[in-house]
Amino acid sequence: MVLASATLTIMAAAVIAPSLPAMGEVYGEGVLVRLALTITALAIAVSAPLAGLVADRAGRKPLLTASLVVYALAGTAGYFVTSLPVLLVTRTVLGLAVGGVMTAVSALITDWFEGPDRTRFLGLQQAAASLGGVVFLPLAGVLAGIDWRLPFWLYSVAALMALAAATGLTAERPETGTREPARFPRKAFGTYLLALIATLVFYMAPTQLPFLLRDLGASPAVVGFVIAGSTLTSVAGALLFPRLRSSRTTAVSVVLLGVGWLVIGAGNGLALITAGLLVGGFGVGLVVPNLNTALANLASPEQRGRVLSGLVAGIFLGQFLSPLALAPLIHVTGIAQAFVWTGVATTIAGAALALGNKEN
Repeated sequence: MVLASATLTIMAAAVIAPSLPAMGEVYGEGVLVRLALTITALAIAVSAPLAGLVADRAGRKPLLTASLVVYALAGTAGYFVTSLPVLLVTRTVLGLAVGGVMTAVSALITDWFEGPDRTRFLGLQQAAASLGGVVFLPLAGVLAGIDWRLPFWLYSVAALMALAAATGLTAERPETGTREPARFPRKAFGTYLLALIATLVFYMAPTQLPFLLRDLGASPAVVGFVIAGSTLTSVAGALLFPRLRSSRTTAVSVVLLGVGWLVIGAGNGLALITAGLLVGGFGVGLVVPNLNTALANLASPEQRGRVLSGLVAGIFLGQFLSPLALAPLIHVTGIAQAFVWTGVATTIAGAALALGNKEN
């Protein structure tokens, strides 16, 4: 049940990516249309710290159940709205729900497991989240080819998961150890910043690639399948994470992301773009559970919700900032060259991280 809920997290914003070109024809191309995808991420980033507080005070199960209900209602509402401002409001509410789902899932896993089992299940959490993209993004592409509004119905699956959580999820493990207020671990803030930057780069895939692929003549269905490739290899990276984890896992992951984006920018066809996405997706599949594990090990039981919610906030703030931060670069160089320059910068950053930080 918990892993099933995790499948709804990454796909929440990206599932409408294949619809972006058609939405641009209806509402006008520009940053605001792209915000229909990324405004969800801003809402997640803002709501995650509050969700962490609720998880620590009220419990993980109530937070998860309520968040899934709101997720289903706000997500499917996008099918019915007829103006961009109202659509942005529904996407914002969806983001509030996703922040609760992600925080509750991470907190439950870290409550239930320790040591190698925790590492393995955090890898499974990321694999499940990426698998949601593998399943839902191609389906969204097919639906968008029929009508760009149809992908919004995919959010309705959260209603079934809410029912399962309410009736079948067992109470979380009682907390152990002192209940005295624990000092918030300062090392966590560096982890949050790293997650923000890596996600800012990675989220060029759903926000920029649909337009690059359209210019190459790709249909919405093809766009969905191609972008889903990055989530497919992210599943592989997450599943292999417990075996590949080392002191340089984060650095290697960042390098893989950079190399993948270089391949996309240098490629002039669908095959190379897909190959670059596969490489970058594998890197992301490794880095997220690695950062989650590091934070879980830093936090005491009574503050895990708050500590882990910071990672959720960092990841989704990076998603929101991606089209805004990269808009000037894309305006000057074009989308393909923007991938090249971000790939170069990310690869260099990963190499520097490998040389200067052996603690990740």
